[in-house]
Amino acid sequence: MSNSSSIMDFILLAFADMRELQLLHFWLFLGIYLAALLGNGLIITAVACDHRLHTPMYFFLLNLSLLDLGSISTTLPKAMANSLWDTRAISYQGCVAQLFFFFFFISAEYFLLTVMAYDRYVAICKPLHYGTLLGSRACVHMAAAAWGSGFINSLLHTANTFSLPLCKGNAVDQFFCEIPQILKLSCSHSEFREVGFLVFSACLAIGCFASIVLSYVQIFRAVLRIPSEQRRHKAFSTCLPHLAVVSMYISTGMFAYLKCHSISFPGLNLVVAVLYSVVPPAVNPLIYSMRNQELKDALWKLATWMLTNNNLPPLLFTFFRVYLRP
Repeated sequence: MSNSSSIMDFILLAFADMRELQLLHFWLFLGIYLAALLGNGLIITAVACDHRLHTPMYFFLLNLSLLDLGSISTTLPKAMANSLWDTRAISYQGCVAQLFFFFFFISAEYFLLTVMAYDRYVAICKPLHYGTLLGSRACVHMAAAAWGSGFINSLLHTANTFSLPLCKGNAVDQFFCEIPQILKLSCSHSEFREVGFLVFSACLAIGCFASIVLSYVQIFRAVLRIPSEQRRHKAFSTCLPHLAVVSMYISTGMFAYLKCHSISFPGLNLVVAVLYSVVPPAVNPLIYSMRNQELKDALWKLATWMLTNNNLPPLLFTFFRVYLRP
């Protein structure tokens, strides 16, 4: 038996014990991580460099890409290092930092998705007031509120989690440090802290979810009243990527944290954790660029400039030509 003051490190859950599978996981996660870096990095660069994309929608998309890069960089590099070097250890300070930053980026992303729903609502339902309600100062304030709310939320939960005495060992039943798994190591009525964590988080999540649902109810009502089929299609096309990201984010998060303990086992926990912590940051750039011609044009312009300056491999340029110019 040990307490938190004597714990020097934690033991994370391994994806596999066989050396061949560990190396396979390393290369798989390396590919996913590079794809996430490339996709989100290109969106950030395109939005920052193309003046046509200096609008509230793309400003929030830039912030979303920054949060995606932060969340996947918090968990995946450590998992890759553990698979490559055949180790499972993470220091106590590293675990605290990993838990704090992951929860910070995830919370801020959820708040930002709520803000992005409001942006779509104003753009479609109140287009004449769009410039007034979502001016540059208002956009900066809303983005800062999302980041700040995520920071405060994460700080409170991290301090609450590691203030408990940990006396049930140091083996974390996950490939990265997260709050429910750390609470399982506590012997000081951690079930009450866990319930409190779930209730507080659920209240915030339900509030944001209600705001998103209300925004889209108003959006769909407004879109269905548009007489032009082409304008209806354009309005829906600006909302579908956001809806897809929100649906994926909420569904994987709910299944991960609200699934029954009777169906919880290490293998399933690993798969679910990958679904909500690794897949969304890698897939979000693809979702947002798939049906957005303005973003595709900006990315094509960026790819052409990079090839001209010998900063883009020809093979990668071929991929952009196939994807962006079908």
